[in-house]
Amino acid sequence: MIVVAGEALIDLVPNPQGSSGKGQLPALLPRRGGGPYNTAVALGRLGSPTAFCSRVSTDAFGEALLEGLRADGVDTRLVQRGDEPTTLAVADISPDGSAGYGFYVAGTADRLFALPPALPDGVRALSLGTCSLALEPGASAYEALLRREAGRGVCTALDPNIRAGLIPDADAYRARFRSWLPYLTVLKLSEEDAGWLAGAGDGPGRPGGARDAVAAVARGWLGYGPAAIVITRGGDGLTVLTPGGGEVSVPGRRIEVVDTIGAGDTVNAALLHRLDAHDALSREGVAALGPDDWRDILGFAARAAAVTCSRAGAEPPYAADLA
Repeated sequence: MIVVAGEALIDLVPNPQGSSGKGQLPALLPRRGGGPYNTAVALGRLGSPTAFCSRVSTDAFGEALLEGLRADGVDTRLVQRGDEPTTLAVADISPDGSAGYGFYVAGTADRLFALPPALPDGVRALSLGTCSLALEPGASAYEALLRREAGRGVCTALDPNIRAGLIPDADAYRARFRSWLPYLTVLKLSEEDAGWLAGAGDGPGRPGGARDAVAAVARGWLGYGPAAIVITRGGDGLTVLTPGGGEVSVPGRRIEVVDTIGAGDTVNAALLHRLDAHDALSREGVAALGPDDWRDILGFAARAAAVTCSRAGAEPPYAADLA
């Protein structure tokens, strides 16, 4: 089983039909979301035995979030409940389909996540990321979960998925991120997030020099623990960096992008699902993968992300969509 730990929230996304009339505020539609939540749903749709570990509100939005998990076969026994409200994220979709977010997080249920007892012995991998590692007091509990399960030999995966507006002290967060590296098996992050974590302003941009500089920093992170680092570059594809100078890249899939909501989360799920297919949900298994293995894994993730980008909102593919 793969356990995904982190926040579940409601995305408020613009209605593609527009506002209700001239001079009216834009109409917003509620959609289930949150990076870890989307990852868990995507894993369930791909057919991987998956459990979600979080703290979810008992309000109507919280009930809808749990219904969504169960509908796609995700185990919810590790979900804590609380009567605080559900976190809200207001999405702003750019003309190119990319999404920005404003968050309403004060006093919400997922921030009060508490460290659970040891995960079941059948757990082979733990995936974490996004807001849950930036918002206290829950962030410290998720961090403790990462350290504890890594110490038990569980394969660990992290997608920082930086939301800079939720991070009051960037330098402190970067230092905290570096402290997680010894506990990671796989680090997956976007090129923009890698640039931010490297201290390169808001991101690396597209110039080759900046891209090379960020890759060099990421190679340095390999020396602190991860067995592989996967960097996503939007439509330009994905690259994996491995210790010893290994590097494999695959191109992105050319599609008509509706929006990019949930694309990175789909990549997280597809990587874990395909690593499992290669019997590589362990540090030793990841280290043993060759270039052809990585081309298969990254190619599968690129196809899955393309399907998500072709749909409105975080709607990852089912296994049959990728057959």
